[in-house]
Amino acid sequence: MTNPTQLPAWKALEAHQAKLKDTTLTQLFAGDAARFQNFSARFGDIVLDYSKNGVTDVTMGLLFGIANEAKLDTARARLFGGEKVNNTEGRPALHMALRAPAAHGGNALKFKIDGKDVGPLVEAELELMFDFADQIRHGAFKGATGKRIRHIVNIGIGGSDLGPALIVDALRPDIGGKLTLDFVSNVDGAHLDAVLAKADPEKTLFIIASKTFTTAETMANARSARKWLAGKLGEAAVDRHFVAVSTNIAAVQEFGIDPARMFRFWDWVGGRYSLWSAIGLSIILAVGPHKFRDLLAGAAAMDRHFLEAPLTENLPVILGVLQVWHRNFCGMGAQAVLPYAQDLWRLPAYLQQLEMESNGKSVTRAGAPVGWSTSPVIWGQAGTNGQHAFHQMLHQGSEAVPCDFILVARDRSAFPDQHHMLFANGLAQAAALAFGKSGAAVSAEMAAAGRDVATVASLTPHRTFPGNRPSTTILLPVLDAYHLGALIALYEHKVFVAATIWDINPFDQWGVELGKEMANALLAGKGGPGDSSTAGLMALYDSFTHRQ
Repeated sequence: MTNPTQLPAWKALEAHQAKLKDTTLTQLFAGDAARFQNFSARFGDIVLDYSKNGVTDVTMGLLFGIANEAKLDTARARLFGGEKVNNTEGRPALHMALRAPAAHGGNALKFKIDGKDVGPLVEAELELMFDFADQIRHGAFKGATGKRIRHIVNIGIGGSDLGPALIVDALRPDIGGKLTLDFVSNVDGAHLDAVLAKADPEKTLFIIASKTFTTAETMANARSARKWLAGKLGEAAVDRHFVAVSTNIAAVQEFGIDPARMFRFWDWVGGRYSLWSAIGLSIILAVGPHKFRDLLAGAAAMDRHFLEAPLTENLPVILGVLQVWHRNFCGMGAQAVLPYAQDLWRLPAYLQQLEMESNGKSVTRAGAPVGWSTSPVIWGQAGTNGQHAFHQMLHQGSEAVPCDFILVARDRSAFPDQHHMLFANGLAQAAALAFGKSGAAVSAEMAAAGRDVATVASLTPHRTFPGNRPSTTILLPVLDAYHLGALIALYEHKVFVAATIWDINPFDQWGVELGKEMANALLAGKGGPGDSSTAGLMALYDSFTHRQ
């Protein structure tokens, strides 16, 4: 693709933004009584409300124009066609194939690589996982001492941890108390130590999730967990208390795991897109095969929507072009993710990896330096906790930060009155960011409350809210497996839309490799980085720990 900044729609948007920048959201809503209807879109019963962004019909038309001029339709067809869209690693990115078999109503898309349908491979591996999960959940598979497995510990990192941990938390009401699940990712021994402190070795099953079975942090934790279990139950017990999600049969066998309990996925499944694969084994154990199929079905339905819906009604496209608008034309370098659902508390961290590892790039697909901004910083927290932490900056800080509010209509907790309070807070925060509170209104309120003129004058600037802070609201009818699957797939495809416009490869992550190489050199005693800071700090570490 050519330089996106040279596209006609890009240049038109620059001129358009210069004219629009002084127009407020208050003015836009006052001028259009149907703004919510005109700037919202639906996928089934999921609603995407983008009316509180500073855009007009002209803005959106030009943004869809950029998507067309960037040949999004061609890029999307190549993605779904199994072509090697991950050009630096020479492979497809076909995670959509993992959920196709679960599509409702016989509406499954077909996915091929080199002309071969991958559906049977996916379905066969799903059935193996489902069978094993049923054995664990129903007590047919027991530990080495004959006791039923009650505790699952998933050991992974990055995509082998963030996705499954998010889904298990989000579907907490569906677990039903049959199993306890924990996720260990950090190589800091404190993480594993805290989990093992509450584990009963006779009732614990470890999932070692590493495609290559060589990931440094994962294998360090795996070896420590193995040592702990063997010390409690003996070496022979390892085979009944460890399973692997990997492609490396030799390494799995060497660890002491029967290959019959090794669950596979393929090199066309990227780590941060892998929760739909065997990496999701912990999810299946937690909620069961039926709910996992619902999760896949929601994602599969979103896949079809992304592939077939017109751009103006296409939720991933709308989210993607809005990010380009905020990042490249409004100069906004961050984006907040604010799920008003405690069970989605891990979503900001999950999206940090999905978005920043995918689109945190400074070279084009062809390897040339980019001359435009790419991924914003993604951050956030579950509401209402964030309101008492960083919302002050969102409302009155010196820079505007676009926000994604994720709201859920129907509650699944035992306290519906509190859910009503939560929902009202989410709506109120989005409205307050958009419309603020003028100095005149603040002064009038304080005067009506009997405050003296001097106090009114001194406090008014501090209590004024500028408003005009953009936000998008995604409303789910309920946080169940189907709608959660659709939500995650929505963000996956949003990332692809933005990457296509920015002309970058969202499926590689070479930026994580250099630090690993340097750490390995330090561990091997080869000195690592040659700078005086690293050498000085390593020497201090050695002296503090009496390490020779």
